[in-house]
Amino acid sequence: MPSPQPFTTASTMLRQRLASSLRTRGGAAAGSSRWTSPGHEERPKGYLFNRTPPPPGQSRKWEDWELPCYITSFLTIVILGVGLNAKPDLSIETWAHEKALERLEMEKLDI
Repeated sequence: MPSPQPFTTASTMLRQRLASSLRTRGGAAAGSSRWTSPGHEERPKGYLFNRTPPPPGQSRKWEDWELPCYITSFLTIVILGVGLNAKPDLSIETWAHEKALERLEMEKLDI
């Protein structure tokens, strides 16, 4: 049975080649790279979208885009829900079923 030496050598070589191209958070280990920058904070704050929550008893102020976005999203869901449920059934199976029922009715009338 051959030894696992060739696979170990190949995996080590591949790991060494890829190590230089891997990016880490805040820039590459060897300094700033073309695609990442070190950033301006030591570490994230831990809040959603990096915003601190308002003081207790105060509500968050809506931004200008939020109300139109929420209204448009709600209306889109309603229009699609009503429209897709009310569309006519134009499938070939439904058409064939109706034609078959019509032929059965015609045969009953002929007898």
